[in-house]
Amino acid sequence: MNFYFEASEILNRLDAKEGSIKGILATLPENNRARTAALVIETLKYKSVLSDVIQTSKLLVEEKKKITSFNLALVLVHDTLLANGIQAGDGPIKQAILRHKTRLRSELQRIKIKRGVKSDLELAQTGDDRAAKIPRYVRVNTSLWSTEEAVQFYTKRGFQLQGAFASSKGFAIDEHIPDLLAFNPALHFRDDPSYKSGKIILQDKASCFSAFVLSPPRGDPKAVVIDATAAPGNKTSHLSALMGNEGKLYAFERDKRRFSTLKMMLSKAACRNVEAVNADFLTIDPSHPKYSLATHILLDPSCSGSAHASVEIEVVEEDRLNKLAAFQLMMIKHAMKFPSVQKIVYSTCSVHATENEHVVRSALQSDEAKSRCFKLAPRGDVLPTWSRRGQVEEMMGTGDADSLVRCVPGDDDTNGFFVSCFIREHDSTLSPECSKKRKAETEGAVLQKRKKKRKKRFNTQ
Repeated sequence: MNFYFEASEILNRLDAKEGSIKGILATLPENNRARTAALVIETLKYKSVLSDVIQTSKLLVEEKKKITSFNLALVLVHDTLLANGIQAGDGPIKQAILRHKTRLRSELQRIKIKRGVKSDLELAQTGDDRAAKIPRYVRVNTSLWSTEEAVQFYTKRGFQLQGAFASSKGFAIDEHIPDLLAFNPALHFRDDPSYKSGKIILQDKASCFSAFVLSPPRGDPKAVVIDATAAPGNKTSHLSALMGNEGKLYAFERDKRRFSTLKMMLSKAACRNVEAVNADFLTIDPSHPKYSLATHILLDPSCSGSAHASVEIEVVEEDRLNKLAAFQLMMIKHAMKFPSVQKIVYSTCSVHATENEHVVRSALQSDEAKSRCFKLAPRGDVLPTWSRRGQVEEMMGTGDADSLVRCVPGDDDTNGFFVSCFIREHDSTLSPECSKKRKAETEGAVLQKRKKKRKKRFNTQ
């Protein structure tokens, strides 16, 4: 029964607007997340119908001593009517539901007749049918095997490399992201041996954009990369694979529960070059001896989560959006302070310009960007063949919207997403102002190094 209490608590947190469904589910331990996420999402799809059934059956009125939570009733009634029954041992709460099973079924049938539908599936309310059109994406974890080996594995199991929608057994190699396979949306891989062993990562295509655009150094033992908000670990494991499991990848996560999930994910994916750090990235001193060497930083901070096609887009209050945007801007500006950083990728799973173009615009206008000579990477370096770009009207002349990437839920065969990439100008292309600042910065670093040498020499005398 603890499983149902956990699922109902997720629904409580969503009702209280404590975060997006993605963010809240990510706090669950990995061994429970898949099962709980499935129940929560399916319950949300049928919430309107289940609410009517519970109300008309007077379940909560007659069983108020046993079932004290409406959301607990939702998940239990869902499994009673729309799944294989309540998956829990006998007990007073389960019996309270089963006593009303006949009445609950009768009320469900009454609703189907009233709405003129024949199947339970027709009662689902997903807001639209976008989620059903998005392929089931499977990222090959190249830290454990190659894409060629993965293709052979699935081909031997009866799958055909012919296109994800050609048949239920059809699959394709993605055209934008290397090592990404697309399968029929109806397929599930939770019981697949390759998933259980960490050889494949279930990750939406758009979610793969961040690490791919950052393009960290590959096979370089001296490379230093930072994932500033790492849990649950999909993007971190992608970065690790892109680095060839070489160099050093620092993965920060401040929440203890999410940090535990992150460590399990990294272990399962055999990420040998990652050091997970249970700390808030904003508290890290950019001049720290270990972290100051980072040349590439990935920022995928908390956002409204408004771009997912699996549930209806919630109405997000302007005040909450502004608070999120202020936090996101703070993350970018902090990342720009790291002395060796050359490339910063900022991404969100939001559809709102407040969290996307507006944050990028403010970052470009910040003192940090001006003093460190950051600009947006050109389109040619940011998924150049991806057609949907940033919103020109939201950039207001502060940067090239063509340098930004957007994904629209369903329309682009992905969930919604936004990606931007900041780079430091090279010496050969510096403006006079930036050239002067870069020279002063270099001279300051040399002076600081000399002071340290003198101090060390003095201490040894």
